Amino acid sequence: MTNLVTLDDYKIAENIQSVKEDTRINSLITSVSQLVKTYCGNSILSATHTEEFSINWGTNLVQLTESPVNSIVEVKTRDSYDKAYTAVSSGEYFLEASTDSVYSVTTSGQSKNWPTGPGAVQIQYTAGYSSCPSDLKLAVFDLITYYLKDEHKARQSLAGASIQNQSSSSQRDNVAFPDHIKRVLDLYKNF
Repeated sequence: MTNLVTLDDYKIAENIQSVKEDTRINSLITSVSQLVKTYCGNSILSATHTEEFSINWGTNLVQLTESPVNSIVEVKTRDSYDKAYTAVSSGEYFLEASTDSVYSVTTSGQSKNWPTGPGAVQIQYTAGYSSCPSDLKLAVFDLITYYLKDEHKARQSLAGASIQNQSSSSQRDNVAFPDHIKRVLDLYKNF
């Protein structure tokens, strides 16, 4: 798994000179990177993906999971689950980049339905950003700090003083992502 940020990125952003917490920070970077990817339902960084689609009714489009889609590597279809896939020529599908959808079309550009059945369509594609977007990187830094400073704990005591951390207003009575972090993560979330 590729982390969304590096230790050096984090230390520069937070103006940390010491190496005392490097092991803990590295562990948090890995955990927070996976947490963000899981929450967003997206790998974020550029990679090649293969998805199979079971088509149960007549439709001419499938929507890919990862985003943003950079390119379609190959589209294959099959008429029955026990048959081998056959490649579809590049003129018989169309990528709608704004919705990460792939349309089945005739060579003249007319709409046509995908074959139906289990695993009827298989698409290999590349998707993601070449590097973590700056706004998301800032949210990842804040989330690492959030866990590094144990701000995720509802109540903390230090030298007789008590700190009550507020839960996220979007998840009532639940200690969740702080609102300023959640707002950024939601921009990259696949719903």
